[in-house]
Amino acid sequence: MTEPDPQATEPGHETGHAPDEAAPEPTFDGPAPDLEALLLGAVEEARAAIVEFSGDGTVGEYLGAGFEDPSSATHRFLAEMPGYRGWQWAVVVAACPGAAHATISEVVLVPGPTALLAPKWVPWDERIRPGDLSPGDLLAPPAEDPRLVPGYTATGDPQIDEVAVEVGLGRRQVLSLWGRNDTAQRWHDGDYGPGSAMARATRRVCRDCGFYLPLGGALGVLFGVCANEYAADGHVVDAEYGCGAHSDTPAAPGNGSPLFDPYDDGVLDLVEKAD
Repeated sequence: MTEPDPQATEPGHETGHAPDEAAPEPTFDGPAPDLEALLLGAVEEARAAIVEFSGDGTVGEYLGAGFEDPSSATHRFLAEMPGYRGWQWAVVVAACPGAAHATISEVVLVPGPTALLAPKWVPWDERIRPGDLSPGDLLAPPAEDPRLVPGYTATGDPQIDEVAVEVGLGRRQVLSLWGRNDTAQRWHDGDYGPGSAMARATRRVCRDCGFYLPLGGALGVLFGVCANEYAADGHVVDAEYGCGAHSDTPAAPGNGSPLFDPYDDGVLDLVEKAD
């Protein structure tokens, strides 16, 4: 009985190249050009591509080139266009090993380090500020506004509905606890709060003033509306806010300013004329 031939293949296997064996490198007619020199040397081709794209007179000084990857490079030129001071033309050229010339892949206008750019875009709901609302403008609250919670519909009972409307239950939405706290903090820290320059300049507070109209509801303990036309008239003021127009402010003694003697600018001084 003969031994099996060690060179023979097992059933189901064919001879030839292994599946993971690398394919032979392609051959080229003549030596392959230096790819780096080819890409970096395509300056005039890049300039011509810009002229074809944007017309004559738009390409300025050549700024240099840099590699994007082993087979592509970007040439940069100063842009000579009105309104684009500091901008640059960027032309991407590419070539494969063995290529005789580079090809143009992309021509774009990009900002340089000294380019004048528009401010970073900010969504409108982040741009809006107090005082921006003008007559005729519409400003809807954002979705899931934490300042608001659903209100409740009328019950049909006049006694219940009267009380409900008074506390705000007749509206589709009412202030949430977070919304009330946020409002109270904003008013307290604002121009009509106890920390303002006006309030710090007096010892009297609005809580004791006859022109102070307390708000209704939970915020009435801390805030009211000023009814003095010469002070913070019509504004919500903190109960600890104060100003010099408090109803208990005593009148100045005497006539005119208490700090200076009156001066009559209608009195004429008679001076004898020299001979």
